[in-house]
Amino acid sequence: MKKLLKKLSIALFATVALTACSSDEGGKSQNPTSTFVLDANNFKGTIGDGEVVLESGQSYKLTGKIIVASGAKLTIEAGAKIEATPRLEGEDIRFIAVAQGGQIFVNGTAQNPVVMTATEKAPGKWGGLVICGNAPINKGVTASAEVSELTYGGTDAADNSGSIKYLRIEYTGFAYNSEKEFNALSLFGVGNGTTIEYVQAFEGADDGFEFFGGTVNTKYLVSTSSEDDQFDWTEGWNGTNEFWFARLGLARGNRGIEADNNSNNHLASPVSNPTIKNITLIGLGDQGTESQAIKLRVGTKAIFDNLVLSNFLTGFDVQHDESVSYVTNGTLKATNVKFDNVITKAKGKNTAGETVDVNAVFSENTNATGAGNGTAIPTWAQGWTVGL
Repeated sequence: MKKLLKKLSIALFATVALTACSSDEGGKSQNPTSTFVLDANNFKGTIGDGEVVLESGQSYKLTGKIIVASGAKLTIEAGAKIEATPRLEGEDIRFIAVAQGGQIFVNGTAQNPVVMTATEKAPGKWGGLVICGNAPINKGVTASAEVSELTYGGTDAADNSGSIKYLRIEYTGFAYNSEKEFNALSLFGVGNGTTIEYVQAFEGADDGFEFFGGTVNTKYLVSTSSEDDQFDWTEGWNGTNEFWFARLGLARGNRGIEADNNSNNHLASPVSNPTIKNITLIGLGDQGTESQAIKLRVGTKAIFDNLVLSNFLTGFDVQHDESVSYVTNGTLKATNVKFDNVITKAKGKNTAGETVDVNAVFSENTNATGAGNGTAIPTWAQGWTVGL
């Protein structure tokens, strides 16, 4: 009898414990792992500890800035939507930022992507997503991010800021002023322990994707109709990447790629030197401010392979002595390039502004497939993207 009573007592205790930790009728955990108070209609503040989960199928109104602090996690389930509300004068800018030591997990799927957007469907209506890591940069050991003012950079190339899969970021690019505005996805010193795959930047007022140093690798990125550059890097970014697709669609759009090392010190180390293969960049012909598929300057290196460049006035624009020298020694080059309606395949200028021959930057292959289907929509981009 004593053994039976003991077993019954254990079973009763387990039942009570499970009930106490289960979700209530609204699907919210009664045993949260963070002290952050989640309000779907007023999503803002600092997630300072534990994990906050945004649920599948739910919509969250971003009414200020969200900061994911060191040691905290923000998890976003497939199909969740974050919608930035209009900013009134004096209110915080709407953006999401992951600080050094914080993590974000975007668990979208091709059938059910996560969407970060704005209630006003136009470029520049909110900030976008900012991630700050501990990987090396060449602006100093650390620096302050130009948007969010969080610290980034360090010595941990393998730093892990989380995982992002199947995310669409729309209508970003809020401007502090004429010289300082948000991108859709800004990666500041992000390490290669971080996963960035299947992300679209759509109709932003600045760049689609920008890398500020770091070592993060990417796959399956789409940038459509960003008003400045579709892809941009600086400050010593080194990453291995494949399958990028970009199509300019707004009259203010400029380049497919703008690439720098360090504008103050072209030889600053680590030198920007990504490897990128399977790329399609589609321009606006003679529209836009600078109709260049790829602009390479201030000491960047890069290795490209399998490119389709379509509808630009210029294919490759190489500037400054250091980048020109990398063309000569083969550390800045693009192999298997297909040009489609590109007027000038390559042009170059040294630091003095003199015209130089940089045609060695590319080799051609009329059978190049770019991001997968030449200038057509890649199979991997279908279903979860918009505006293609």
